[in-house]
Amino acid sequence: MKVACTVWAGAKDPQGSDLSALLLKEEQTAAYSVEIWKRFRKYGGIPTGITQNVKDLLSSREIENIFENSDFVYMLNQASGDRQILARALNISNHQLSYVTNSSEGEGLLFYGNVIIPFRDHFPKSTNLYRIMSTKLGEAA
Repeated sequence: MKVACTVWAGAKDPQGSDLSALLLKEEQTAAYSVEIWKRFRKYGGIPTGITQNVKDLLSSREIENIFENSDFVYMLNQASGDRQILARALNISNHQLSYVTNSSEGEGLLFYGNVIIPFRDHFPKSTNLYRIMSTKLGEAA
């Protein structure tokens, strides 16, 4: 119940809370989240977590396990401290880090297994598909 309440509280917050950080902040919900993450993966599930600041999540060894058990990481522009953490954790070169340093919207790095791929996706804003997929509050479909 606490997890559901936390998710709802974050989802209805107009400031757009970082739900992963909220769930992983408390010891009880963090332990539950780690257990769910491992269990879902074991049965072919695809657990997904989104956060704005990696260093907040990796401050706990238990939560670091979630990150280490993730095959796919999608990185957009990162703050300096977060870039250094990601570089160490994922073995990202300085050249590759340039793709998440002062990057524009739709630019970053994809990490899948041990492969790192830079991407630039400048989707045409004049399309219906863009309108449906946009996560910008002012552009909501």
